[in-house]
Amino acid sequence: MARATLTFRILRWLLQVALAGVALQLFFIGRIALMSVVDPSSTTFERSEAWRIVTEKDALRWRQQWVPYAQISDHLKRAVIASEDGDFINHDGVEWEAIEKAWQKNTQAEELAAKRAARTPPGKPAPAAKAPKIVGGSTITQQLAKNLLLSGERTLLRKGQEFVLTMALELLLSKQRILEIYLNHVEWGEGVFGAEAAAQHYYRKPASKLSAYEAARLAVMLPRPKYFEKVPNSGYLSSRAGTIVARMGDAVLP
Repeated sequence: MARATLTFRILRWLLQVALAGVALQLFFIGRIALMSVVDPSSTTFERSEAWRIVTEKDALRWRQQWVPYAQISDHLKRAVIASEDGDFINHDGVEWEAIEKAWQKNTQAEELAAKRAARTPPGKPAPAAKAPKIVGGSTITQQLAKNLLLSGERTLLRKGQEFVLTMALELLLSKQRILEIYLNHVEWGEGVFGAEAAAQHYYRKPASKLSAYEAARLAVMLPRPKYFEKVPNSGYLSSRAGTIVARMGDAVLP
């Protein structure tokens, strides 16, 4: 009898967890569906950054202004696609081939580490081999999924949730809408979010007036916006921007 009661409690707990998981997914999907007609005012990442800035500096320096897709320079759209996600218009939110190649590199690194360990004389510690960072999981859609609704923790559960939200974004929103939301909420410096804020902050002009080279410099900043905000004269920033300008002609806009 006691065993049956314990089994029942475990099953009930598992059912509650499953129902909570389903409810959470429905909540996220509902939020994403609403974004097809309502501009999101903020993202989870923006709110966490606002809290961090306030708690660390006792003041909130914040720049953000939503602008419609048509009021964002095509130069910036092309530059961001060329820099961040060249196949944006074609993929389903995930670049499977890039992920497969990354995993192959990771496997090769692990095999190399095992061979080195096997050659290490007894009694000596085996040299550590750092596996390469997994790349190919940072499409524009995935970045948007991560910033919109998820925390910054790095766990398998969170990556799984990111995948679900990426699929929902691709299913429920057009490519143009995904890019519009992304460009209005991506970080371009401490407390600087969105294309309009970035254009005003760095060039004192609206996002619609950005030149090709200005747009390319902003696109290059995206992986490390706070760093490049502090080193605007970076040689890498200038040279990489020139490369992006050359690629922008091949970027297809939604």
